[in-house]
Amino acid sequence: MKSIYLRNFTAMAVLVFFCMMLICLSLVGIGRMHLVRELQANMLASAKEVARLASAIGQNDTMDSWLLGMNVTAIANATDNQIMITEEEGRIVRCSEKPSSCCHIGVKLSENVLEWARENTVFGLTNLDGLFPENRYVVGRTIDSDTDGSTMGYVFVISSPGKILGDWSTFLTLAAAVTGGVLFVFMLVTLAYSKRMARPLDEIAAASRKFARGDFSVRVRQEYDSTDEMGALIDSFNKMADSLEKAEARRSEFIANVSHELRTPMTTIAGFADGILDGTIPREEERKYLISIRDETRRLSRLVRDMLDVSSARNLAADQSRRTVFDLNELVLQTLLSFEDRATKKNLDVDPQLPENNIMVVADKDAITRVIYNLLDNAVKFASPGSCLTVRLYKDEEKAYVSVKDIGETIPPDDLPFIFDRFHKSDRSRSLDKEGMGLGLYLVKTIINAHDEDIAVKSEDGMTEFVFTLKLAK
Repeated sequence: MKSIYLRNFTAMAVLVFFCMMLICLSLVGIGRMHLVRELQANMLASAKEVARLASAIGQNDTMDSWLLGMNVTAIANATDNQIMITEEEGRIVRCSEKPSSCCHIGVKLSENVLEWARENTVFGLTNLDGLFPENRYVVGRTIDSDTDGSTMGYVFVISSPGKILGDWSTFLTLAAAVTGGVLFVFMLVTLAYSKRMARPLDEIAAASRKFARGDFSVRVRQEYDSTDEMGALIDSFNKMADSLEKAEARRSEFIANVSHELRTPMTTIAGFADGILDGTIPREEERKYLISIRDETRRLSRLVRDMLDVSSARNLAADQSRRTVFDLNELVLQTLLSFEDRATKKNLDVDPQLPENNIMVVADKDAITRVIYNLLDNAVKFASPGSCLTVRLYKDEEKAYVSVKDIGETIPPDDLPFIFDRFHKSDRSRSLDKEGMGLGLYLVKTIINAHDEDIAVKSEDGMTEFVFTLKLAK
């Protein structure tokens, strides 16, 4: 299987290669155009200078003047061009080539060539009607008299295309070297960058495989800013890993707690039943032990019921279709009335601090009723006899707040962070039922969290307060 960084590197390399080739070809074309224009300017300047010299010398001498020939040869050598001068009739009388190798002297150019030269400063590829075996760059220009402007002759400046090709090949070599160097450096950088970009994905894949084997301790190194895509992915993955690790810990704790809660009553039931069956327990004692078996059976039933209530409450509270607009003030007051007898028996002073106006909220009314009932049940159960129980309802901005406060035993600071955990119980903890399974507050938090709201607890100096929020209706 090809790695993602190799595929990414290959795609980037191919893309950059074609881009570099396009740039290189563009530069080559531009370079060739520049060389041709530079050659054209050089040849035009040479033709203009030779025409000026020939016109000046021709006033007192002929076109085949020795002095003109010396100047033509010097200009040709300086510009690396070939220069020829003809008389008015078109016969070549001077050539910059060495006399020993020149075969152009005396050759008469055709009228077409002379007509072409009369246009002045004309630049093009031509063989001058067969004068050269191949096309060459040629500039033709007339030599005009300074006195009457008549045509005294013609000057031709010739350059071989090989000169352009030589300069162009040097440019091509340089362009190819630069392009190759840039491509090589880019390949190395891209390879390293692609590998670095793919490393977190490799670590995530490796971590996922460990998750599949049940090891949730591994984390991916965060080497990126959490605001970019890769950093956000790593951050989300690590948070998911934290959640999975905590969920696994809670699952293990849940299994251990359920096993413990089930083992005790089942052991008791089995022991008492065996004692009755094998006669270990006297007949006159059988009723007492049967009552114990009945109580333990009911305890098991309560455990199963509470576990089902938690699961059902979580699913129902998360159901958006069950949420309606209702008056939280009225709901709190109705729930308080159901605790009137219990509060009276315990001599509790109930202080309902409710607003005069309605507070309309959006929530699952049945689920919130369960939350308020459980918190009030908890407060009544643990409040000291003769103390005050306060229920306060208020709102702030877009939230409604419900506070249930009682005076009694302080919850130990070590227990507070775990007070809402499933099956959490201690000698002094606020489990909803000392005979229960520690699912009451867990159920409350489950319902509130399903509404995307918060619940908090504070306990100090004998005063314990639970506060939860709900969204106000618009």
